[in-house]
Amino acid sequence: MRCSTCNVNTLVKTNFIRFNCPDCGQAEIVRCANCKNLSSKYSCSKCKFLGP
Repeated sequence: MRCSTCNVNTLVKTNFIRFNCPDCGQAEIVRCANCKNLSSKYSCSKCKFLGP
């Protein structure tokens, strides 16, 4: 499982979050703690929603 923003392998990290796209609800978004804390942008692979 990789971070949707920086592509780091989140399974080797101690803190990450997974959630469905807030717009379409179909794609899973994965974010490492670093990208979440920095409010780095991510995009949905299904609907192209862009969010921090």
